[in-house]
Amino acid sequence: MPEGIAAIVIQALTRIAPEVNPSAIESSSHFRDQLDLDSMDFLNFVQALHARLGIDIPEADYPRLCTLESAVAYLSDRVAGTVPTPDPGSR
Repeated sequence: MPEGIAAIVIQALTRIAPEVNPSAIESSSHFRDQLDLDSMDFLNFVQALHARLGIDIPEADYPRLCTLESAVAYLSDRVAGTVPTPDPGSR
């Protein structure tokens, strides 16, 4: 899994749910289940990814962002090699 994209996804998740231990996020478990995200949290997560990566994420593609594994695969395809580095000021 591309580490830069994974770090950005985890960073977005921990901003939405600061109580989450980043190392405890399981790659194949649904975010909503393992992190107890509600629909507003998930929308904020999608918006954070959009802002950080500069890509539009259509609502029809939201199911592709449900696990770390699937989100990284989807976002890697969308950014096509242009991976911003994680924000050093975050956890």
